[in-house]
Amino acid sequence: MTELQQLEQELLKPSDRLIADLRKIEGDIMLLGVGGKMGPSMAKLAKLAIDESGLKKRIIGVSRFSDTAAREDLEAAGIETISADLLNEDDLAALPDAANIIYLAGTKFGTTGKEAFTWAMNAYLPGRVAERFKGSNIVVFSTGNVYPFTPVTSGGLSEDHPVAPVGEYGQSCLGRERIFQHFSEKNNTPVLIYRLNYAIDLRYGVLLEIAKAVNEGRAIDLTTGNVNVIWQGDANEIAIRSLLHCSTPAKVLNVTGPETLSVKWLAEQFGLLMNKQALFENEVQPTALLNNASEAHKLFGYPRVTIREMLEMTVSWLQGGGKISNKPTHFQERKGQF
Repeated sequence: MTELQQLEQELLKPSDRLIADLRKIEGDIMLLGVGGKMGPSMAKLAKLAIDESGLKKRIIGVSRFSDTAAREDLEAAGIETISADLLNEDDLAALPDAANIIYLAGTKFGTTGKEAFTWAMNAYLPGRVAERFKGSNIVVFSTGNVYPFTPVTSGGLSEDHPVAPVGEYGQSCLGRERIFQHFSEKNNTPVLIYRLNYAIDLRYGVLLEIAKAVNEGRAIDLTTGNVNVIWQGDANEIAIRSLLHCSTPAKVLNVTGPETLSVKWLAEQFGLLMNKQALFENEVQPTALLNNASEAHKLFGYPRVTIREMLEMTVSWLQGGGKISNKPTHFQERKGQF
């Protein structure tokens, strides 16, 4: 294991706060849609925390598992897996009951041209899941794309700001939220809507995309000139701990880092770290999709991993030939077409 891999493993270890909260969470935890970008590391984090705390909870991961290696990796970590198509009524009905659900299922990229499927996944399926697990606590992953663009000087939009999604992806995600909110009130199901802007991993994310462009001498589009980011390990921990904050009516929570970051500044920092010249094109627009996550910081504390650490780790990973996932964020998109 390389020094960077050891550092990553250290940063993925469960915190004392997570272990303490897991002791308060009653029952097993099931992750629906565990095969996506965040699911595997989240499931492993929960399992590590449970093992360290000596608890007897089950961690169950549900996915279609088209990638058998991903399933084998989860099982090797002690996570129970179930292969299921959540849109299939028989598969959904056959899932075991679980006191706690983390709902990760959804679709984003490739939605343009597949709008009907996007709405089925993001707005129809939530109703079926909400009815199936009406007796569970449910943390529902959503996105900052449900908000309108806001001035970059605003400090980001808080949870009480009116939503106004741009494009069918954002609209369908708002549909997901509304459906879960409806069934939360109808069935008295405790729910937390988890609006995330943007999780960062060494293998994918906004920072890696900017670093790659600097490294390869490609101009960076500054039209969307500001972003929020959070280390994926911190985002995973907040998701698990959020099971203690589900409520009826559903609670809405923004999740991201504390800074409004300049894309130009990020690129210039990567240039300094890699001894490269950052290149730019287009003018910075006065608005961007930005979350204010001060409520999450009040509940859970500030993220453990700082932006400087993320920058340095990203450069080390990129220059060391670390594995990269082909999962672009399209954070520059301003018309909601994914």
